[in-house]
Amino acid sequence: MENLKNAVVIIEVVVAILLGASILAQTPKANGLGGTLGGGDSGFGGGYRTRRGLERQLYYTTWVLAVAFLACAVAYIYLAQHTA
Repeated sequence: MENLKNAVVIIEVVVAILLGASILAQTPKANGLGGTLGGGDSGFGGGYRTRRGLERQLYYTTWVLAVAFLACAVAYIYLAQHTA
């Protein structure tokens, strides 16, 4: 059972690194500091655009990695409680 806990920890670390990389690789909706603070486009619509191609795939991959990270965390908690 201890080997399974170690495997879950290793998988969680790998998923965490991939999740961080996928978040950093995404294109922000508002470019620059002005967009971050609410400046930029003042018209209605606020710069909304659809994701296409690789950007959409990266978006969905980020969600899958987030769910996998959560599942690994729950599995580790379960294993830690049942091996003590």
